[in-house]
Amino acid sequence: MTVSETPATTATGPGDAGSGSTDNKWWTLLAVSVGTFMLLLDITIVNVALPDIQHGLHASFSDLQWCVDAYALTLAALLLTAGSLADLFGRRLLFCIGLVVFTAGSLMCGLSTSPLFLILSRSGQGIGGAIMFATALALIAQAFRGPERGIAFGVWGAVTGVAVAVGPVLGGVITTGIGWRWIFLVNVPIGVVGTILTATRVEESREQRARRPDWAGFVLFTAGLSALVYGLIRANQTSWTNAGVIGCFVGSAALVAAFLIAERVGRQPMFDLALFRVPTFSGGAIAAFGMASSMFAMLLYLVLYLQDALGYSALGTGVRLIILSGASLVTAFAAGRLSARMPVRWLIGPGLVLIGVGQLLMAGLHPQSSWTHLVPGFILGGLGIGMVNPPLASTAVGVVEPHRAGMASGINNTFRQVGIATGIAALGSIFATKVRSDVVSGLASVAGVGHRAGAAATALVQGINPVSALGVHGQAAARVATVARASFVTSLNDILVIGGITALVSAVLCVLLIRSRDFVPTGQPAPAAG
Repeated sequence: MTVSETPATTATGPGDAGSGSTDNKWWTLLAVSVGTFMLLLDITIVNVALPDIQHGLHASFSDLQWCVDAYALTLAALLLTAGSLADLFGRRLLFCIGLVVFTAGSLMCGLSTSPLFLILSRSGQGIGGAIMFATALALIAQAFRGPERGIAFGVWGAVTGVAVAVGPVLGGVITTGIGWRWIFLVNVPIGVVGTILTATRVEESREQRARRPDWAGFVLFTAGLSALVYGLIRANQTSWTNAGVIGCFVGSAALVAAFLIAERVGRQPMFDLALFRVPTFSGGAIAAFGMASSMFAMLLYLVLYLQDALGYSALGTGVRLIILSGASLVTAFAAGRLSARMPVRWLIGPGLVLIGVGQLLMAGLHPQSSWTHLVPGFILGGLGIGMVNPPLASTAVGVVEPHRAGMASGINNTFRQVGIATGIAALGSIFATKVRSDVVSGLASVAGVGHRAGAAATALVQGINPVSALGVHGQAAARVATVARASFVTSLNDILVIGGITALVSAVLCVLLIRSRDFVPTGQPAPAAG
């Protein structure tokens, strides 16, 4: 499905206003593709480098969670606001700003000297990424018309697929070859080239009926989501009953409630809550959240298992993860074609089933398992991701009028990023709680170690070898190592099951909610809500 033309959009700059000159439109596609490739690559390329980052910066397990979540949180919080600003002040201008901010954030990531420095720099990347992601499709839609628009979106879609697919391997090659800092520093020359291309070759465009940004909604949504994620991550450092954790959850609930009220009564809300009264739109949001909070969030813990538990290098981990990303490419092309010929719920629903079953197949690990135990789950999970992604993109915008397509797409992408952020935080807290419980119970009766079982558990959760942390030797060291490995594996099994169930429940809801009659035929008004 292509984005419909929006008559209220105006273009400035050289060439044919509104459609772009023959030369400039292909430069636009190149500039947007470069920026998109860079920001999507950074979502997957970082995962395989996390253990090296942990050792290089002496980071804790919570720091690793924040390293991923800081990027996802800022993307989720800023996507819709960035889109409004782009419509108001100019999409080329905002895309350039996004490139500059993302490039500067990448440079700061590469120069980081502490976990906090890296987390803040990742937030900078997220801000730049949100601005680019919010304006990318609008720039392409402005530059291309007719059949060429479909070709342009096809090229852009292929770039996004390649970025996700090559991320793990490229991250492994760079991390193993020249160091983890270069997974960020390589963005600097690419970002400079992209900025120059955008500033000199891309035509400016803006929306005549542009909405003013919903600053109240932005602040409340960002604060509520941040409080939730902070509480979830803090729970793995303390406990679920800790007063600070409970305070975060209560504060998050209050802020989200205030956000919903603000969006309900606001004149120009960033979230049009009426959209959720269309079952298909709600089903698409559930699919985005379910896939992200299960399989995508699980990647962090699978990487830690492959590197920390099985001892593979970053490159070795990336090569093994290509089974997952490669499988997604296989079905993505087919799903893209089929989504125009069959009800999309029969792609999205079964795709989520494959994702769920894939995670359940990965569970059942034991301390002596090899990485090949994960292969069937990698294949099924990858095939499922490929089945869900293409039709999900069209589902979000297919149930609204063309002039609301930007908001609809932005909300769906926001749910995806919220799923990653909350999924990583929640699964991490469950994982850490289970590890602590198993280590303490497993070492309680070991002579000379039992009284220090809590310290061993904390070391393991923080990514420190508990044998080294306790300074034990001989049989005691062997026992600590055995209990630590078994605890890690059984805890991973637990969150794999939770992730699988999350995907399966999402699949059922999507099949029930997504309906062909909710889609808007070209040139027709949107269906009545309800």
